[in-house]
Amino acid sequence: MPSPLDELPIRRLTIDDLVSCADLSENRGWPREEHKWGLLLTAGRGYGIDDPDDKGLVTACVVTEYADLAAIGMVLVAEKHARQGVGRRLMRHVLAELGDRPVTLHATPYGRPLYEELGFETTGRAEMVRGHFRPSGPAPTVATRPATAEDLPAILRLDDDVFGRDRTHVITRLPAFADQLRVAEDSGGLIGYAAAWPNMETHVVGPLVARDTETAKALIASLAAGTDRPLRTDVDVRHEELLDWLKANGLEPIAFNAVMTRNIPGLPGDWTRRFAPLTVAAG
Repeated sequence: MPSPLDELPIRRLTIDDLVSCADLSENRGWPREEHKWGLLLTAGRGYGIDDPDDKGLVTACVVTEYADLAAIGMVLVAEKHARQGVGRRLMRHVLAELGDRPVTLHATPYGRPLYEELGFETTGRAEMVRGHFRPSGPAPTVATRPATAEDLPAILRLDDDVFGRDRTHVITRLPAFADQLRVAEDSGGLIGYAAAWPNMETHVVGPLVARDTETAKALIASLAAGTDRPLRTDVDVRHEELLDWLKANGLEPIAFNAVMTRNIPGLPGDWTRRFAPLTVAAG
């Protein structure tokens, strides 16, 4: 039997919907994350369905595009409308708009069956860790420094090389979005960069791009030195050495997400230098 929800129109969301999106996050027990929603709604494209009974949203998600690759995130359905197929309807609408373009997303165990039904395959995993960074053992040997405006072209070149797609429209927002942006370099130029941005009571470390694990450690340690908040980050599980080091230095394992892709066998770029995303909601 058709649901009344099937008749509600799907529309584009804008920055004016930020509070409604944060309310929807809170409704499902997620943090409000207004700062992150602000980035996603300006750098990406939001989709949602208005609740006819109030001023809120029935469901929402955001698509961030990088050339021919799209990332879907923040797929949420209000509690009173859960398990009625509205999330599936929203995803089908978004995927129809994207056509045959490659798509990626990070899935919780709860959401993974739906995404598999829609043609996504698990091609990787990320582990979320969180906690106060408490240095122990030898300090990383790679020097880092705060990024300057003059570093932005080199950051964009490095990011394009590692990510495999042009992310200029997102990366250029980092100086305003993040509380810290740091770089590592050697005599040949930039070898890594990382940001720490505020998310409720934590600082999220991401993106984290580095030539090697030692450089990644140095960037994280330097970001941790600049904040009293707990750190949170999502690390590709193939970077076992970095995850072990983070756990030895005070961060605790929180959850695993599946990295899923559709119409592409895996994420492009160089995973060996891509340690953590800006946010799992934007790929």
